Amino acid sequence: MKVFSSPAVKKALDEVIDLFQQETAVEVRAVFEPTSQLLGRIEAREPFDVMIAVSGSFASLGPIIDGSTLTSVARAGIGVAVKDDAPAPDISTAESFIKTIRGAKSVAYSGTGASGAYFETLLEDLGLNEEVGSRATVVKKGYVAEAVVDGTADIAIQQLSELLFVPQAHIVGPLPSELQHYTEFSAAVSASSTRPAEAESFVSFLSSHAAQAKYLQTMLELPTVPAK
Repeated sequence: MKVFSSPAVKKALDEVIDLFQQETAVEVRAVFEPTSQLLGRIEAREPFDVMIAVSGSFASLGPIIDGSTLTSVARAGIGVAVKDDAPAPDISTAESFIKTIRGAKSVAYSGTGASGAYFETLLEDLGLNEEVGSRATVVKKGYVAEAVVDGTADIAIQQLSELLFVPQAHIVGPLPSELQHYTEFSAAVSASSTRPAEAESFVSFLSSHAAQAKYLQTMLELPTVPAK
């Protein structure tokens, strides 16, 4: 069974898939890419059985997915990371966060993911697009925190669950509440799945207590609305 998934849930999903395979003996192969790139694969008619992506993206898929299986899975907040031996900056309030990014040599953010799109909007709203954005490091592929490890940037902005993938980086914490932005992720079965029963079983498993425990362990949060 082939699963398309956002990398924001990868750390949890790797373990959830293991649990599902142990319970069902169904082999799952996951492809992890940002939602925009997964949509490109679908547009190119690459077959898949289940998609886990930004919730708002499913509306554009129409009959490509089985809408009756659409299930909210988890949500991810955005956080800040620095190199593990660097002093942790103050990001406790909007004012201190703004001071931190204004004083940074370079702020790294994703050029393809939801967190990067939000951060660009935030810079514009704060009037910092030229001051901070002009010297930002836009990471087109991989994990943003790698840019603070190699010294390209001194601040990394990405979803908390993705910052976890770079152990040499220190996660300072989430954005202050007044600037925080959550991205919700949902799952659905492909209308063209060749294994629909198994795919539906997997989507249901994503809302199980065992799966939810893994989300919480990897800095994801549970969705704010019921699964269906």
